[in-house]
Amino acid sequence: MSKLDENIRNIFKIQELRSRVLFTAALLIVVRIGSHVTLPGVDASVLAESMRNQASNTLFGLYDLFVGGAFSNAAIFAEGIMPYISASIIIQLLGAVVPFFQKLQKEGENGRKKITQYTRYGTVIIAMLQAWGVSVRLESLNAAGVPIVPAAVQGFGFMVSTIIVLTTGTMFMMWLGEQITERGIGNGISLIIFIGIIARFPHAILDEFQLVSSGARPIIVELIIWAFMLLIIAGVVLVTQGTRRIPVQYAKRVVGRKVYGGVTQYIPMRVNTAGVMPIIFAQSIMFVPSTILTFFPESEFVASIAEYLDYTSFTYSFFYGLMIVFFTYFYTAIAFNPKDVADNMQKQGGFIPGIRPGKHTSDFIDNILTKITLPGSIFLAIVAILPAFMVRFGITSSFASFFGGTSLLIIVGVALDTLQQVESHLLMRHYDGFMKSGKIKGRIGR
Repeated sequence: MSKLDENIRNIFKIQELRSRVLFTAALLIVVRIGSHVTLPGVDASVLAESMRNQASNTLFGLYDLFVGGAFSNAAIFAEGIMPYISASIIIQLLGAVVPFFQKLQKEGENGRKKITQYTRYGTVIIAMLQAWGVSVRLESLNAAGVPIVPAAVQGFGFMVSTIIVLTTGTMFMMWLGEQITERGIGNGISLIIFIGIIARFPHAILDEFQLVSSGARPIIVELIIWAFMLLIIAGVVLVTQGTRRIPVQYAKRVVGRKVYGGVTQYIPMRVNTAGVMPIIFAQSIMFVPSTILTFFPESEFVASIAEYLDYTSFTYSFFYGLMIVFFTYFYTAIAFNPKDVADNMQKQGGFIPGIRPGKHTSDFIDNILTKITLPGSIFLAIVAILPAFMVRFGITSSFASFFGGTSLLIIVGVALDTLQQVESHLLMRHYDGFMKSGKIKGRIGR
């Protein structure tokens, strides 16, 4: 513990790192404050009772987890950062199939700025559509017959004000995330999602404590559940940090098959190169149908469809798992291009022993990447859908969502990324890091 205390003190000894940490903490506090400011026209007391009865075991409850309770509070940050994530997904998908966006991706800094601009435009459109759906849903909710939006307030004016406030809240959160990334520590967008999930931790612990104290669950069962969760956490850490190294020989002189004066280096290929992004991508896509359904709260047909899209259903888990596998390969292809790696090796005079340079090297790397990505993607899918099955076995949804599935992967991934950045700052200034080896690896490599 003394070693940890010393490392924490070292963080505050470095002026730049101290400023970055405090700046990040300050903006995250702003995010949490905005998650408790209720929308104009909403009766907060009636809202609390309505959400307690309706949102805990639905997809909206899962959405609420990502925004740190802002959705159940009908807060100005109720949409969270998810519209931005959805817009980013759309732009990246277009970059894979539309020549215009492919050209922008190859234009360097100018192309990146244009892509960021289009992503912001898309965020505004998606946020407005979701805000419209939220306004319709809020007007349809009630507690014991008392509407959470008084009849005198309902109508066009409430819809417009809700759209403006929620869209502005999303854009403000997006700006906060960019400021954290630029002037703080860690990835701002990921940290906003991270802090929202962490904020629900006390509620999850309280729910479990109440079950045990009331005798509804034997303490031995609770201990088994915790042990099982710790095993899952260990598995996630191992998978996210697992790598396979490919040896690369950089030769000064080659005569026949003999190498003289060569230096061997390694290409680290991660089991989970895509990190947590496939989970966020897939989750954002799964939120789209639920958003559309909010426009038709009175339709019986829509209600029947909603049953199949409930996050505890087998249908939801099946499609969610498939999308995670797909996005794992998709994002891995974006983050790690075997052809570019092979070309760079050839330009620098490097080669993989036993493999011819050029296309053969590219195919070799691609083959290995495909093989190690498959088990990683399947593991991510299993962990992501695990909470849905845990809820069916009587575990509270708040506890299941926090210690399993998407939230766990995000927590581990963001924590490792942020810790790696802190570690880099400490080592650059000749301080000991959080690990003796000083080799905490980022989620997407160095």
